Amino acid sequence: MELKMIVAIVRTRVLADVEVQLIEMRVKGISVTRVKGYGEYDTFINPDWRSTHARIEIYAELSIVDTIVNAILKSAHYGAAGDGIVAIHPVEKLYRIRSGAEISESEI
Repeated sequence: MELKMIVAIVRTRVLADVEVQLIEMRVKGISVTRVKGYGEYDTFINPDWRSTHARIEIYAELSIVDTIVNAILKSAHYGAAGDGIVAIHPVEKLYRIRSGAEISESEI
């Protein structure tokens, strides 16, 4: 089993659309946090140039990573600077804190 972590930073106003898409795909779990930062999109409305976005983290088997990424890209796309980014990271192992056991392939 080869695991990946998908990290997407998207506009907060598209977060619900992305979540609906992932639920319809039966993605087993996601984590969402509110983040603040700046990048390609410079906002002159905020004096500190930082804007609020949502950060989505998903652990997935390699075979479905492209499908998940394409769903995020489609549902989060506005076609303007500040739409966000998606990154894919390798994952060596996952452990369940409750039991200390390594998470099996069937649990992902």
